[in-house]
Amino acid sequence: MSQDESAKQSAAAEDLPMEDMPELVIVSGMSGAGRTEAMHVFEDLGYFCVDNLPASLIGNLFELGGMAELPGQPAGECRIAVVCDARNRSFFSGLTDELHRLDARGIEYRILFLDASDEKLIARYKSSRRRHPLCEDGTSIEQGIQRERNLLFGVRELAHDVIDTTAMLPQQLRATIRELFATGQERRGLAVTVYSFGFKHGAPRDADLVMDVRFLPNPYYDPALRPLTGLDAPVRDYVMYREETIEFEKRWRALLDCVMPGYVAEGKQQLAIAVGCTGGQHRSVALAESTGEYLKAQGYRVSVAHRDLRLAEGSAESSPAAKAGAPAFRDGAASDAPAGEAE
Repeated sequence: MSQDESAKQSAAAEDLPMEDMPELVIVSGMSGAGRTEAMHVFEDLGYFCVDNLPASLIGNLFELGGMAELPGQPAGECRIAVVCDARNRSFFSGLTDELHRLDARGIEYRILFLDASDEKLIARYKSSRRRHPLCEDGTSIEQGIQRERNLLFGVRELAHDVIDTTAMLPQQLRATIRELFATGQERRGLAVTVYSFGFKHGAPRDADLVMDVRFLPNPYYDPALRPLTGLDAPVRDYVMYREETIEFEKRWRALLDCVMPGYVAEGKQQLAIAVGCTGGQHRSVALAESTGEYLKAQGYRVSVAHRDLRLAEGSAESSPAAKAGAPAFRDGAASDAPAGEAE
């Protein structure tokens, strides 16, 4: 399936309630406590992220955002997440001064401090085989950790939120950060693409869930419906109001109700659901639309796509929906697939 990845990423900032999140998040904490994972979460939340930024430059980022739109930031909005940590040894005094300047300018900020036990930090560094940033003079990992704790003591005292990651898996850390900074919007952080396809054009390779609906009665065998698609009311009604479909949808939605919260809890950021029939023109199109509408109603961020709609014989030209300008991909990139053979 051909999708515009940059459009997906920018949609995150548009769909999440930016006004409910702080303008600036300063991420600090112990090396090995999960700062990199935290920045991935803020990227998914629509923040412009900068790693290892000298504290004195934080205000400059907001000045830059005022002069020109920062990448990934919607017009008129500016949400920035920066990492300030012990890699810059003199950062603490500079950070304190910069916080005073941010207060004077009325910029809302929160400091997130990530911590973990010394034993866990040592174990993580041994497992990764990486050098601790404060061990360049030949000191041990344990000594480097103690030196870092001393440097960061004042920042930890200033932090609005402290997360102890000692016993956390990465997905648990992601979920915790989302709860703190995007309260009530956990489902909106999962970008769901529901798309139809035709098995005769090849099974999908990128789908997380695949549903085969070829067991349902096929509108293709009705001459009046054959040139139409699942976007047209006659085909949609033929497919959706049959007893078999009504029973299927009840069970299909129950399955989605079961698995979707699990994907959210795991911290999954993108999910592809593929609904397939023979040619990708009638049944799968109607059911992909219905599935997308259901998930949107449940609070998920959903795009609906139709991979093989233009490969159906005459569908792109003869369908009333197509003549009205209905794209093969909605809320995503338009398909450039050529017209092809019939279902």
